[in-house]
Amino acid sequence: MDSSPKPQLAAEQPLLGPVPIPVAGATPGATGPVPRSRWGRLVATVVVTIAAVTPGLMAPALAAPVQRSLHLSGTAFGAAVTCFFAFTAVGAPVARRIVPRLPVRAALGGVALLATAVLAGLALAGQLWHLCLLLALAGLGNAFTQPVAAQVIATDIAPGRHSFAGGLFGASLGAGPFLPGLLVTLIAAPHGWRPALWTAAGLALLTLIAAALARPAGVGAVEAERTAGAPTGRAAAGPSPRTVGRVVVAWSLAAALATIGSNVGSAYFIQIGTASGFSPGIAGTLQMLASLLGVAVRLGSGGLADRAPHRIPRTVAVMMLTGTAGLATIVAGTPVAFLIGALLAVAGGWGWTGLLLAATMRLMPGESARAGAAMQGGLFAGGAVGPLSFGALSGHFGIPTTVGIAAVGPLLGALLLFVGIRALAKDAAGRPATDAPDPAAAIRADDARER
Repeated sequence: MDSSPKPQLAAEQPLLGPVPIPVAGATPGATGPVPRSRWGRLVATVVVTIAAVTPGLMAPALAAPVQRSLHLSGTAFGAAVTCFFAFTAVGAPVARRIVPRLPVRAALGGVALLATAVLAGLALAGQLWHLCLLLALAGLGNAFTQPVAAQVIATDIAPGRHSFAGGLFGASLGAGPFLPGLLVTLIAAPHGWRPALWTAAGLALLTLIAAALARPAGVGAVEAERTAGAPTGRAAAGPSPRTVGRVVVAWSLAAALATIGSNVGSAYFIQIGTASGFSPGIAGTLQMLASLLGVAVRLGSGGLADRAPHRIPRTVAVMMLTGTAGLATIVAGTPVAFLIGALLAVAGGWGWTGLLLAATMRLMPGESARAGAAMQGGLFAGGAVGPLSFGALSGHFGIPTTVGIAAVGPLLGALLLFVGIRALAKDAAGRPATDAPDPAAAIRADDARER
């Protein structure tokens, strides 16, 4: 009897759920070639996602001049920014159903065009309802990005590179604050907020090139996209559907709570930096540096997570706690405290998004779009709370105190991550032993060692 495939299959198993054998390139130990990653469409998705999130980040980066020009209160402007995040969360379930029926190129092209139109519209906006409507439309377009990314990762990227791929997609959120920081420093400060938005619209239009290049890599990739996640061979026993459902809900809530804090740190970076003693230009430069550090953290953590997939949820929890520490440091209100705290909050505390997507995809094999929509719903539901609450609370309590309140969100998010981890370990402990590899064995072993 040939026993050689067993250790190879066990080595490839993600440790958070059952793993199907992909059609277009089977896993080691199965009949067929070893799967190879194709990165072109994922890179295109990242580029378009940066354009998609730009309206939601440009608006708060330009909060002070826009409020003065349009005679808006902080609460009213916060409500407008909230529309972007709220409609991304609302649109996520709809996008989950539409994305599998669309070619990746078409979905990305539509998102890029919508982002361009919204940024141009914001440059012409003259009333509050203009801002609300345009940012709501941008949010609906942004809702498509994460389901598309999850589908591309599932079909184009080998299972052993999913965490790095998730980190690469998460880098689009990390790079998102870079463009507002750059445009505030180079254009908005000397020339005004409307020219900055026109420039952003022109850059968003260029991402159509990336969307046009997002083609499947041949017949095999098309077939893989059609059948991605369809089990065709024996998979190890994974958590029960009931446990998976509970964990996904817990992790979605964790994403929402953590995003409340991290969104305040990233979206209002320049405003918080100005209140801490920096000029808008210097605060914009610091935002660019924090954004670049955030990209490096996402890529590095994703690459390391592929070596130990069972530790991804714990890594996410530690990152959320890092965000709590960063926001708590900003409360001191000094330039040094802002510099240290903002780097922790934006780079570390906002660097977990791609990893959490990868962990959820491992829990839900064959349902990549659903996994992406679940995480995106949580992320942007929390993001919707941040701007509105920041505008209202900062007017009453001041910016440092408001940032301190926001620090509670990532702390609660980390606790919910651990709730999900314990639920998976308990589920694994309650299943009878089989001759198939146990995908939660590493979680049980880790818990036993820690106890």
